[in-house]
Amino acid sequence: MAYTAEDVKRLREATAAGMLDCKKALDEADGDYDKAVEIIRVKGLKGVTKREGRQTSNGLVAAKTEGDLGVMLELNCETDFVAKGDRFQAVADELLNHLAKVKSADLGSFLTSEMDNGKTVQETIDEANATLGEKIEIRRIAVSEGSPVAIYLHRTNPDLPPQLGVLVKLTAAAAEAGKDVAQHIAAFAPQFVSRDQIPADQIENERRIAEETAREEGKPEASLSKIVEGRVTGFVKEVSLLEQAFAKDAKKTVQNILDEAKTAVSAFHRFKVGQ
Repeated sequence: MAYTAEDVKRLREATAAGMLDCKKALDEADGDYDKAVEIIRVKGLKGVTKREGRQTSNGLVAAKTEGDLGVMLELNCETDFVAKGDRFQAVADELLNHLAKVKSADLGSFLTSEMDNGKTVQETIDEANATLGEKIEIRRIAVSEGSPVAIYLHRTNPDLPPQLGVLVKLTAAAAEAGKDVAQHIAAFAPQFVSRDQIPADQIENERRIAEETAREEGKPEASLSKIVEGRVTGFVKEVSLLEQAFAKDAKKTVQNILDEAKTAVSAFHRFKVGQ
């Protein structure tokens, strides 16, 4: 059975395999497209273990909401070529929909859960490994339920799928404020919701560094305490969401924006591919 250049292109788009590999598969399959796909998958599966040590620094972040449920995941691959492919993004959507169904916030449990296709999440990823010819893995997941959720997805490159995502759990519905705060988190990358969540030993470490730095700078002993506390306060404002100056209006804090919207943030997750 003969095949055309369009068949090669179609096979390459469907599998993300190399042009030469697609031609060889079609030759081996005597032009049968479905059989060629199977050949690429089989040959790909043989190479899954060889790909285990490879770096997956590309990929995407996907998120969705369904009422008071919000889910987000980071799916990684090796190259941006695969990341922007339809097949890779379809796998991400399939996994995201399953995450919304099982609502499992534990990655280990999620990977062993059975999907509608009768396979586990890990088996589905292994098949993607084989078909796409690259190491594919889920790095992390997030699930928020029981109260309103806001999400924000950002494309760092217009040619690629979103590589930065934020999921924010609110105490009361506030669509506009929720989106604004999610965008703020994407831009300013806070580590905690409030200063109460910052570990005491981290605060003390910052205080020690601030004091040592002030002494090295020759600051007078009499004003040392005030200088140190000022620098510690600056650190807290840098890592605490509620105390950060709001991205769209630096005269207000994020806390001010939430108060005006009569809501609050109880938790958030920020995923950026490769970080």
